[in-house]
Amino acid sequence: MRVFAILTSALLVLAACGPAAGPAASASPTARASAAASAAPAATPAATTAAPPDVAAFYRGKTVTVLIGYDAGGGYDTYARTLAAHLGKQIPGTPTVIVQNMPGAGSILSANHLFSAAPKDGTMIGTFGRGLPYTELMAQPEAKFKSAEFNWIGSMNDEVSICIARTDSPIKKFDDLLTTPLKIGATGPDDDTGFFPRFLNGLLGTKFQLVTGYKGGNDVNLALERGEIQGRCGFSWSSIVSTKPQWLKDKFVTILVQMSLAKHPDIPKDVPLIMDYAKTDEQRQLFEVIFSRQTMGRPFTAPPGVPAERVAALRTAFDKTMADPAFKADADKAKQELNPKSGADIQKIIAKIFTTPQAQRDKLKQIIEGK
Repeated sequence: MRVFAILTSALLVLAACGPAAGPAASASPTARASAAASAAPAATPAATTAAPPDVAAFYRGKTVTVLIGYDAGGGYDTYARTLAAHLGKQIPGTPTVIVQNMPGAGSILSANHLFSAAPKDGTMIGTFGRGLPYTELMAQPEAKFKSAEFNWIGSMNDEVSICIARTDSPIKKFDDLLTTPLKIGATGPDDDTGFFPRFLNGLLGTKFQLVTGYKGGNDVNLALERGEIQGRCGFSWSSIVSTKPQWLKDKFVTILVQMSLAKHPDIPKDVPLIMDYAKTDEQRQLFEVIFSRQTMGRPFTAPPGVPAERVAALRTAFDKTMADPAFKADADKAKQELNPKSGADIQKIIAKIFTTPQAQRDKLKQIIEGK
């Protein structure tokens, strides 16, 4: 009986363990792991790749500030306000977009702030003088930014700048500036209103007398109307058309010269192009270096360090805004020219600026410093 009981117990144990294992039962642990892996469902790419950061979730409920390097009322300011009114609806999460003016030193104050002190999370972009990269190029100490490290968002227009003189001044044409002084106003020595006349004085021998320190272009215009100054140089054609069209209609000012690589179709044909005054190959090369900035006439940029996916979203939002019919209608109503460039285009322009040979940089610095 005792033997029978033992045999019965053994049979019960075998039954509980199931049928005897075949050859697979002797497989190695590695083989068993491979079998288990092949039996599991295949992983999808979404399951194995980390999901991209949610840009819309970040911007939802936030405020994006457009920092303007000039006082209210000038061209940079009015362009930025038109952009700000439409940009938010194109940014994922539709944040509120506001503007903030930070004038000073021809917009260098705002450029320095945007580079070093602004939030690096994509909640601030800025616009400042298109010529400020050249301040860095010539190693001016006031430029505490690195142009190539900015995350350029785009430009609303390329520009032709002009020099103008009150019609009651002794200057009637550009050639008169070679013999007769003209007192002009500027927002700073290194933005277009200060840099261009200094450059022309040094290279061509013009006699612009510069008065600096105005907070913005609108302040320069008021000084011109009051008779404190006689003219302005480095004035964007789009700005005079949108902010002071009556000056042209009433012949309050005379346009002396166009400053760009090509003439503007709307400016009278008898107004000369600055390139025509290049007497040597060297002068032409220097003109090309300086006036290539006009292709990024109304630039916007984010600080360095903004996450790449937010920079991409801001660039896409800018491009979509430029194509938005409601935006274009408002720009047309404000008489603002549009010839936009993408952020990638501006990044290439900046990169090209800094390929300028050192010999040309040294020459430009000598010209600007009057040496």
